[in-house]
Amino acid sequence: MAGFGYTDRFDDGIYGLDRWIDHVFGFLDALDIESTSVIGNSFGGALALAMAARQPKRVERLVLMGSVGVLFPITEGLDAVWGYTPSLENMQRIMQYFAFDQSRLTPALASMRYEASIRPGCSEAFAQMFPAPRQRWVEAMATPVADIQALPHETLIVHGRDDQVIPPATSLALHEHIENSQLHMFGRCGHWTQIEQAERFNRLVVEFLFNESKDS
Repeated sequence: MAGFGYTDRFDDGIYGLDRWIDHVFGFLDALDIESTSVIGNSFGGALALAMAARQPKRVERLVLMGSVGVLFPITEGLDAVWGYTPSLENMQRIMQYFAFDQSRLTPALASMRYEASIRPGCSEAFAQMFPAPRQRWVEAMATPVADIQALPHETLIVHGRDDQVIPPATSLALHEHIENSQLHMFGRCGHWTQIEQAERFNRLVVEFLFNESKDS
């Protein structure tokens, strides 16, 4: 996404849901992709929801994992993640919010993520995205409930029961709002469902996207 990783930053330093959604659809246009299924993880879940709500014919199926996109009181974990300032110690600290199994939080993983965060321009762009007070960014990333309830898409919702970053209640709300949805909640699992439950997560997604009837 614009501002993250190796993708360009906006010269004016202004980020937000509208610009990120324009970026995604522009990317699909550049690849001549008329429609596709979308997997949205956390922040990406808010983008996936907004894509489906704004241009429903361009989204086939939705997978939402630990998803932002509905209103909730910001957690200590999310506030810490969005408020990250680069240092190895800070990276080690915020990683503790992500995993239920803390043995996965190796020094090598922390170092890799820290080194990525200090690439030229990365920390500056990230600081522009979610300045305090950060509850407003939860609200800015939300899709109106009426628009979520109008979604016709088959939707797979996945969440770790022990998530300290995005509360599991968000996925319960999404499951309630999206008529054609199924919810899978993993116990002893944090925000990294795709890592802590990798085999089961991948099997769920593959079955959902490719093996079920697509008559809807």
